[in-house]
Amino acid sequence: MSRGNISLYCNSVLCPSLFADPFADLTITSPPYNLDIAYNSNNDALPYNEYLDFTRKWMRNVFAWSKPHGRFALNIPVDVNKPEHRSIGADLTRIAQDVDWKYDATIIWNKNCISNRLAWGSWKSASAPCVISPVELIVVFYKGQWKKTGGSGISDISRDEFIDWTNGLWTMGTESKKRIGHPAPFPLELPRRLIKLFSFVDDTVFDPFCGSATTLIAAQQNGRRGVGLEIDSSYCELAKRRIEAECFQSEETPRTDFPICCVADGINNAAMIDPVIQRATVQRADRSDYVTN
Repeated sequence: MSRGNISLYCNSVLCPSLFADPFADLTITSPPYNLDIAYNSNNDALPYNEYLDFTRKWMRNVFAWSKPHGRFALNIPVDVNKPEHRSIGADLTRIAQDVDWKYDATIIWNKNCISNRLAWGSWKSASAPCVISPVELIVVFYKGQWKKTGGSGISDISRDEFIDWTNGLWTMGTESKKRIGHPAPFPLELPRRLIKLFSFVDDTVFDPFCGSATTLIAAQQNGRRGVGLEIDSSYCELAKRRIEAECFQSEETPRTDFPICCVADGINNAAMIDPVIQRATVQRADRSDYVTN
């Protein structure tokens, strides 16, 4: 799919040869958390060592597809307790650095959802209490050096936004799964802040787990180019509908026929948004450890 400043590929982030050259200025993503969520095309209940291996593979690919001085904002939980307690935030942060991403900062996302908790463990007893974290992490990495020297050099962040968002505690609510139609959406405000804080106008923003296209919508709405990968064809269709509704609804005759670049296409022949991405090849990926049988 190519529409405005947005391009969407229906393919797997595990395919290392998917893009010919580095293209991403800023990657924003929230990968599967391995919590046995009922995604259409992803096995979200891998043995933990396999999940970490999967993480290493896709992070290495994203590193290769990022430009020199590219940045990477990773939204992940602090920890998980299904099927057992794991320090997933620390583990994924370590893996990112293992594949040569350099660590810059951690933003704490306060989701304001502690009132929804149902699990207490041993109620009012030290026997086995259950501690629930109402926050998630947004871990920020970079490639090469932190200071950006390429691109337009144009920032569109206001004084008040800069002061507020460089405080590493962000409070915002979650997104409705029912409203969006996806089992794990994040709010539009999250990528909007990251885009304005960590990228220049006209930069290319990439989401390798595109889902319902929230990152791509935020990119389009804020004067950036958006590139997304999504392995599931039905979520690609959902993303296409959201992009049309939230980015192009003011057009007199909205388009509904634009194509999604899919795994069977071979060389992508859609009109892409960047000369580098025009040379990208879309190949059938080995998805044996990524797709539910």
